[in-house]
Amino acid sequence: MTYDFRKIEEKWQKFWAENQTFKAENDSQKEKFYVLDMFPYPSGAGLHVGHPLGYIASDIYARYKRHKGFNVLHPMGYDSFGLPAEQYAIQTGQHPAITTEANINRYREQLDKIGFSFDWSREVRTSDPNYYKWTQWIFIQLFNSWYNKDNDKAEDISSLIAIFEKEGNQSVNAVCDEDVAIFSAADWKAFTTKEQQEVLLQYRLTFLAETEVNWCPALGTVLANDEIVNGVSERGGHPVIRKKMTQWSMRISAYAQRLLDDLTMVDWPQPLKDSQTNWIGRSEGAEVTFRVKGREENIDVFTTRPDTIFGVSFMTLAPEHELVAKITTSEQREEVEAYIAATAKRSERDRMADVKTITGAFTGAYAEHPFSKKAIPIWIGDYVLAGYGTGAVMSVPCGDQRDYDFAKHFNIPIPNIFEGVDISVEAFADKEKTSIANSDFLNGLPYKKAVKRVIFELEKLGQGIGKINYRLRDAVFSRQRYWGEPFPVYYVDGMPHMISPEHLPIVLPEVEKYLPTETGEPPLGNATVWAWDVKKSEVVSNQLIDNETVFPLELNTMPGWAGSSYYFNRYMDPNNNQEVFSQDAINYWQDVDLYIGGSEHATGHLLYSRFWQKFLFDKGFVPKPEFAKKLINQGMITGTSAFVYFVVARFAKDKQFYIAVSKSGWGSVDEVIKKWRNTPPVKDEAFRYSVLNRIHSPVEYVNSSDELDIESFRHDPMYSEFRDAVFIGEKGEVIKENNDIYIVGREVEKMSKSKYNVVNPDSICQEYGADSLRLYEMFLGPLEQSKPWNTAGITGVHSFLKKMWRLFHGGNEGAFTVTDAEPTADNLKTLHKTIKKVEEDIENFSFNTSVATFMICVNELAAQKCNSKKILEPLALLVSPYAPHIAEELWNKLGHTTSIATAPFPKFEGKYLVESSKEYPISFNGKVRFKLELPADLSKEEIEAAVMIHDKTQEQLQGRAPKKVIVVPGKIVNIVG
Repeated sequence: MTYDFRKIEEKWQKFWAENQTFKAENDSQKEKFYVLDMFPYPSGAGLHVGHPLGYIASDIYARYKRHKGFNVLHPMGYDSFGLPAEQYAIQTGQHPAITTEANINRYREQLDKIGFSFDWSREVRTSDPNYYKWTQWIFIQLFNSWYNKDNDKAEDISSLIAIFEKEGNQSVNAVCDEDVAIFSAADWKAFTTKEQQEVLLQYRLTFLAETEVNWCPALGTVLANDEIVNGVSERGGHPVIRKKMTQWSMRISAYAQRLLDDLTMVDWPQPLKDSQTNWIGRSEGAEVTFRVKGREENIDVFTTRPDTIFGVSFMTLAPEHELVAKITTSEQREEVEAYIAATAKRSERDRMADVKTITGAFTGAYAEHPFSKKAIPIWIGDYVLAGYGTGAVMSVPCGDQRDYDFAKHFNIPIPNIFEGVDISVEAFADKEKTSIANSDFLNGLPYKKAVKRVIFELEKLGQGIGKINYRLRDAVFSRQRYWGEPFPVYYVDGMPHMISPEHLPIVLPEVEKYLPTETGEPPLGNATVWAWDVKKSEVVSNQLIDNETVFPLELNTMPGWAGSSYYFNRYMDPNNNQEVFSQDAINYWQDVDLYIGGSEHATGHLLYSRFWQKFLFDKGFVPKPEFAKKLINQGMITGTSAFVYFVVARFAKDKQFYIAVSKSGWGSVDEVIKKWRNTPPVKDEAFRYSVLNRIHSPVEYVNSSDELDIESFRHDPMYSEFRDAVFIGEKGEVIKENNDIYIVGREVEKMSKSKYNVVNPDSICQEYGADSLRLYEMFLGPLEQSKPWNTAGITGVHSFLKKMWRLFHGGNEGAFTVTDAEPTADNLKTLHKTIKKVEEDIENFSFNTSVATFMICVNELAAQKCNSKKILEPLALLVSPYAPHIAEELWNKLGHTTSIATAPFPKFEGKYLVESSKEYPISFNGKVRFKLELPADLSKEEIEAAVMIHDKTQEQLQGRAPKKVIVVPGKIVNIVG
């Protein structure tokens, strides 16, 4: 019987689906194990062979744990809100829901073909109202909560209101806005309802505030920092500017210290933990208040080196700082405003990364030094960020390279107060040295004591306090786009009110256009039925808005990370319409045991998810403060791109030709032109040409010998400029026939549709089978490392599967020949060393070495002509997590009527690896004359006796008595004559 992998894989994929083989139970008596892949976004391009790498690894582990007797939860769903579907809707007019549905169907088809053991009964989609109902519900919980620093946890807003009613806010220790006014209980009771709501917004964990945001005019939306690459939008490459907007934000900063501390709870890659640590950015120092001369305003700065305050030569504010407009003098206003406008075009990341460009503007205002009372010029510079610290720095040129460069560039005087003191940057960096500030009360003090002394003196003046600062900013939670979760918010007298949870979900309305309105409102401003009737508790026509019983709804939508910040918990009870998840389900599954995904999510998804998990933990909805015990970042599968090299020849007659140059055939463009210019159709014509350039060629036009299918390339609409191109081959010949050879250039790059180096897993499954794809992706190298794809290499693992198939079919592809014959010692040794190695490899996630072990095992068993069921049945089980289709088929042929999926994993027995005999080299005067196999447990005397009575020993001695017999048990015997 032939190994018909297509028929086998289709058969078992159908069986798994019909029998719900991988469905997990919430009330199982088995021990639980939760394996999860990071939430995929279903793009229209579908999967390429790089995408399944992590999925295959998680699937192997999930299948292994089922074999080990665990109740395994291994779900899959889709992070299906997002910008790509909306951009497509803007371009085509097609509703994003239609595009998203088509993309999901394509993903599902591809995932099923690879044979993953997902529990599809738990599938979730963030764009499904039945799912985002609970995203809206969590938003409401956040809105109705505040962070009590005394208890170090989130609490219901009602407890804060109770404090206000009893004693005002004087003693409240909360994470809140910095400009909260102090009030008494009497004041609180005297406030209007609107005034009370305004105060509470300063404490709520999700709140409205005017915020500096990354605004992308081309996309019409705000972008998070991680959605911007090199100053432009990651999606589409559009310019991004800084802009102030009223936005929903989330007080993730309340959890900054816990987010740092709790990294010790999880087994995550250290580089990922370091990324989060740096992003949170905890620093200790002081907040210093500088008074602005001649004005009532003050400037607060945070510094980690308050002991350098005597070296302050000037102050620098972020261009967006709220005081800039107030303190700038009329003489400097035009220059300052022009500078602010120019700075708005640069993203925060650009400004942070650019350490060479020095720009700034003088405000004309001066600050007063807290101690010396001297005037300090106030500048603005884009190397200071409004979102970090206070948006202002006290600039000390002798201690900070940027401050020094800034001062030198603008000829700002640097006072000579450090005479006789080491004022190098290195001295500042060495915190064990004494403070460098030459002042009355700091001379000679060690660094730590100097810091404490400065803070003490500042507190006496009322111009500073010791403070811990975090780089982590509160997360902007609004997007000016259509395809996202609607906020469950309506507005009364400009104040936000939450829709009662029993009326959720608030479903995304239909709109005619997906762009912002002509008046600049978000796309939901195009909706005609988007108002909330508080009496009917339903969404009604905008025409009914009377601001008495019908009010306007929020026009922004939630960001992409909203639905992906708790999906791992929803998988535990995804079909529950009464609550986000039942306590029984959440208490059984607890958390994710193994999470696999890309390292690019370190400071985006993973940070936000940890924040939401801690909030839900504080409120008693989940049992653990961290959602994933172990996380693995899988590496990237890279593609080998193909390049066509070319020059463009332009003629005086307003025409041009492309000349494609075989990569290894020519050393210079001049050589190419010299050869080509004497050939038709442009012989003797004058022209000029461009430098050698290159363009990606689709990899499907290139064979394994790097030869380009020229005609396919010529007639691809994407390469119309090459329709009449001249192709020059390896030897400099002009290629005239398709069978002439053009060799492409090769380069390993990230596998991407834009680089035309994508390999479709569908074609691999069709030609070699899903089991071959799964084995090959694991065989490429360690899971965490990047590795290049080479389709030609898959033939090796495909040959292995055919060889394994033949092992069960009498060494060929004939009848099934497994018997009840007793296994030999060699059979058992091969099997149990394989069990031991494979189990160790899976537990250590060393899947690549397991594949090599399988190959060795099958080769050995084939050489031993093994057909024993006691050997081959465990072998099928060992291979099952990696190549489940062939394993299921062989298991079925072995007489089993149930799936192999939950059959017990083979047990390793060390006794089969213990050597029962030992082959000894028998030497005479140091030269080996023959070998003798003896029982392994013989004593030294027994070994000597057995050797001495052997015929070959007697033949060598020829009647002589040996002078000495040297025996090393387990190694050698040497007879000295």
